Amino acid sequence: MSALPQISEAEFEVMKVIWKFAPISTNEITDRLLKTTSWSAKTIQTLIKRLVTKGALTYEKQGRVFVYTPLVEENEYINQQSNSFLNRFYDGNISAMLSSYLENNQLSETELRNLRSILSKDSD
Repeated sequence: MSALPQISEAEFEVMKVIWKFAPISTNEITDRLLKTTSWSAKTIQTLIKRLVTKGALTYEKQGRVFVYTPLVEENEYINQQSNSFLNRFYDGNISAMLSSYLENNQLSETELRNLRSILSKDSD
């Protein structure tokens, strides 16, 4: 897997909108994020520019409007970040991570049932 750009938490919020609605214009991105964040329009535009510079987004000018599409796949980015988290905090040991969550009662009964279901499917 090729190295993906480092994306900050704020940039990730922008990416989530773009992944969901691409191709999407600057104004549409801004309108959506103004509803869910306390950021200014200028802050959002700065984050978009950073993502273009990092190679996470590309754009096409359509008249006077810039339309953005992702260059990074959402599932590829999330998988990379999940693996990074697992390696950083649990030395890549998913059993240690799950044990930590179980010991600290951080999983609901529903989550435990879902995990059991996933694990039983994998063993079939």
